[in-house]
Amino acid sequence: MPAPRTSSTKKRRLDLPKPKYAKILSRKIGYRGKVYTIVADKVREPKGVVALREIIRHHGSVVVLAVDDSTSPPRVLLERQYRYAADDYLWELPAGHIDPGEDPAVAAKRELLEETGLTAKHWNHALHFYVSPGILDETMDVYLATGLTRGKAQPEDDERIQTRFVTLPSALKMAQNGSIRDAKTLASLFWLDSAV
Repeated sequence: MPAPRTSSTKKRRLDLPKPKYAKILSRKIGYRGKVYTIVADKVREPKGVVALREIIRHHGSVVVLAVDDSTSPPRVLLERQYRYAADDYLWELPAGHIDPGEDPAVAAKRELLEETGLTAKHWNHALHFYVSPGILDETMDVYLATGLTRGKAQPEDDERIQTRFVTLPSALKMAQNGSIRDAKTLASLFWLDSAV
């Protein structure tokens, strides 16, 4: 049975992005959740193509590249957690979704503290990219966090996270041998390797 509509549900409906270059001819909403909405849009694209596009609309996510730069080579914080979609335990960087209207930098600081207990003195925006633009409008903002201080993690009820610092060369080996299979983590590690 569908949940009753609330004022926040009505607000989210208005928050669905309007295309910049395409014209929506019709829209069907297939699912509306806390983090994303699935839509089937019949659209006319810029060159006149009319097509049905099934898209997952998402508020966006942040990724934190937490680096202990007090050592040489620098050490990167990795998390290991079970991911249902992959049905496996994956090594990843700390990450999470951006709440509607939330500043991505604020979300990055929140996620790092919640998942690891760490805070950082220095924050720099590193990357901004689409995750899978064929079916998903989610973007990710990667922040480099340095000057780390340990604290107490505050994970959500469904999060069981193991953390470990590894040297950047070790993390790159994990990426190359398939131990790291998460795209946001791979992109961020390769960016860091080119930046140091």
